Amino acid sequence: MRSVDVVIVGGGPAGLAAAVSAKKHGADSILMLERDASLGGILNQCIHSGFGLHRFKEELTGPEYADRYIKLVEELNIPYLLNTTVIDITRERKVTAVNSDDGVIEIQAGAIIIAAGCRERPAGAINIFGDRCAGIYTAGTAQKFVNIDGYMPGKKIIILGSGDIGLIMARRMTLEGAKVEAVIEIMPFSSGLNRNIVQCLNDFNIPLYLSHTITSVNGKERLESVVVSEVDKNLKPIKGTEREVECDTLLLSVGLLPENEMSKKADVVLSSITGGAIVNERFETSTPGIFACGNVLHVHDLVDYVSEESEHAAKYAVDFAGGRRYSPSDVEIKAGNGVRYTVPFKMSSKDIEDDLTIRFRVTGRFKDKKIRALINGEPVISRAEPALAPGEMQTVVIRKEKLEEQAEIKDIMVEVAD
Repeated sequence: MRSVDVVIVGGGPAGLAAAVSAKKHGADSILMLERDASLGGILNQCIHSGFGLHRFKEELTGPEYADRYIKLVEELNIPYLLNTTVIDITRERKVTAVNSDDGVIEIQAGAIIIAAGCRERPAGAINIFGDRCAGIYTAGTAQKFVNIDGYMPGKKIIILGSGDIGLIMARRMTLEGAKVEAVIEIMPFSSGLNRNIVQCLNDFNIPLYLSHTITSVNGKERLESVVVSEVDKNLKPIKGTEREVECDTLLLSVGLLPENEMSKKADVVLSSITGGAIVNERFETSTPGIFACGNVLHVHDLVDYVSEESEHAAKYAVDFAGGRRYSPSDVEIKAGNGVRYTVPFKMSSKDIEDDLTIRFRVTGRFKDKKIRALINGEPVISRAEPALAPGEMQTVVIRKEKLEEQAEIKDIMVEVAD
């Protein structure tokens, strides 16, 4: 068994940013474990632009964004293993991994950063009635086929779900010559960024049907059509609204699930809302010395925020590996009216070293509201927002000075207010 100060599980955008930050914060030994054949994660197949506007103040494609961090990893001589799958993590921070060159690898880590990303919800998770025919893919799988492998999954496309990957694939398939018949969304609002609705649907005259779903798929060997139905306020199909639409391909963009199988093995407590770990302001989980960041923690809309969180998590992972211990997290950070969840979920009122950045998503669409942050029930931040939507992550930052001036912090709440 070898010993390493910081082990990073995942070599995507979160893992790359965490590795660079850990090195810059003084970690003597780092090892990044990536199950794919190359670093970069999901960014490698995201060839569209729109990345890096916050982080690098310029517009990059996904591979270009990843390359910025991969070059830093190489320049800093940070070790990593590719084609390596982590199969176990214990509470004592022992990592077991496997690859074809080394066989089974056992590592004792001073601290672990879980940056394993997320996966798409498959067809089996949404129970669509109908035939078991070819031509049904997740949007991310189709994206890999087109952008990495050079294959077109179909010619006449229906997309179920209006997540960002689905919206982007509507444009991508159109540019490659396919006909995208429609994007179908069960909710009364899109779950994707507004800019993607404009640039990927409106600019290409692709219809978006809100409060609709697919109630049946039809086909023998290959998908031939789907039945689209309107839904009521309880998301139940309305009889008599059925409409059959011919297509040869159905792409599913129906949600992402954090990859937390290894977190469970380490007894990390997970949130029932995000599916990711419950962390404090240092991104430390309920298991001491194990940290989580990126989409394995909660699904992000911008990779720039993934990098920012991961760099922050790595700083404290290095502290833990070096023997520093912080006071227990004694303050709950609550999701108030109109807020679905917050990250972090808690913080320490005694060891305040940084501004407190709280990221969250709202529960629905709001217009002309305020976002408020309250300490002990008293507003400390209040800002007007002309429009809020679940597809766009929100951020509030409570300054360190504001936290330190409180005689006692009992709780912190973020809410949507009039």
